[in-house]
Amino acid sequence: MHDLVTLGEVLLRLAVPSPTRIETVRQLDVQFGGAEANVAATVARLGLRTAWISALPANAWGERVRRELGAHGVDCGHVRRTEGTRLGLYFLEYGVPPRPIRVLYDRRDSAFARLAVDDVDWEPVRRARLVHLSGVTAGLGESGRALVRRAIDEASVVSFDVNYRVALWTPAQARRFIEPILPRLRHLFMGEEEAATVFELTGSPESTLETLARFAPKATIALLRGANGSLVRDGDRVYAPARRPAVQVVDPIGAGDAYVGGFLWATLRERPIQEAVDVADAVAGLKCSTWGDVALIDLRDVEDALAGGPGVRR
Repeated sequence: MHDLVTLGEVLLRLAVPSPTRIETVRQLDVQFGGAEANVAATVARLGLRTAWISALPANAWGERVRRELGAHGVDCGHVRRTEGTRLGLYFLEYGVPPRPIRVLYDRRDSAFARLAVDDVDWEPVRRARLVHLSGVTAGLGESGRALVRRAIDEASVVSFDVNYRVALWTPAQARRFIEPILPRLRHLFMGEEEAATVFELTGSPESTLETLARFAPKATIALLRGANGSLVRDGDRVYAPARRPAVQVVDPIGAGDAYVGGFLWATLRERPIQEAVDVADAVAGLKCSTWGDVALIDLRDVEDALAGGPGVRR
């Protein structure tokens, strides 16, 4: 039995070194990333048993994804290998203020896009202590939404990250899908901008959490606020990080997934909510200090961050 099972797509990430732009770039940095896989890798690196369910092309790129996630400790034994398909990819252009970070997707007809409900072995989902899903998969179309619905039906405990992507679906489409599943959730993660865009919640963070708690009455709800940290509502109590480590941002991509991974790891270890919030905030900060989608950390890194140092580890 796994502590955590996730389901979703991994993309080949081709990053344009800053301050170069796509129109002038000559070299691209190769990484991999996918919201659910990033969470599984984070939790595995912190010491728990995780599995990732997906589909990959039966070629060298698919094998490389399996090897890299396996090296992080993620069980990829339930990943379907599909002949004649491709690995989806995305191009990442790092902006220097005032230019924003820009993402260009190329994922049509990927191996994951062909994954159907009947292609999945749902036994690991049934047996998992916790199943984590995201709005990225649901936003991919009817096949993705069918996979998310079935996973929720099969799982005993569900975590969901809204992870809204404007390139995938409209706010109205996202809300129509997400709102009916909220009562089933044990954990809900949402960015402050997503709450405003998808659910039209523009009040104070506390009032946003109060409204979301009515939609998802069984859930511990985390509202991610970027540089302002997070607020988490559990029952009638609201928690904020008690410790905020200083962060030098090298790469912010994947920070939300790292937060989710840190929070779920602490929850699965049956740590108090306040500790889960502190761990999640530290893991997100640590992710921002490294390059790539996955938080390249271990438990000692988290302990050091929460302790405020050290400046040099010897």
